[in-house]
Amino acid sequence: MTGETTTDWVEIARRGRRRALAVLERGRPLALLFGRLGVGLLFLSTGWGKVHNLEKVTMFFTSLGIPAPGFHAVVVGYSELLCGAALVAGLATRLATIPLAVSMVVAILTAKRAELHGLFDLVGFEELTYLVVLVMLAVLGPGDWSIDRLLVKKLDPQPATR
Repeated sequence: MTGETTTDWVEIARRGRRRALAVLERGRPLALLFGRLGVGLLFLSTGWGKVHNLEKVTMFFTSLGIPAPGFHAVVVGYSELLCGAALVAGLATRLATIPLAVSMVVAILTAKRAELHGLFDLVGFEELTYLVVLVMLAVLGPGDWSIDRLLVKKLDPQPATR
């Protein structure tokens, strides 16, 4: 022992924890940007594919028993395309997550229904992963590197309290 007490080690651990949390907190904008880009680009590309193959999507929706399959193919295709683009830009981020989250819930309940035998089967679904990231973005917002943040700064220069 070098004369340091247990209290000294506890204080060292507390300082280390505070520093580590501060570093992680500074990484929040980057994490939110990566989350937005990841799901945004995914939905942008799948939306593009659906919009350019509406007949195929309509036939798939018909096979799933989705009512008004042609209408819903258009709604889903354009929702994924436009909301995906909005997420990439960080524009109306929280609003853009809503139709995409609804699409993921519907996908799980229709296209994945046959594979869903219990709650734990959800863990392997990509749709659940996308849903979780969408909920995270809806709750945490777009982050500092977004058009939303620029608009907030321009329209309301007073910083919001957390």
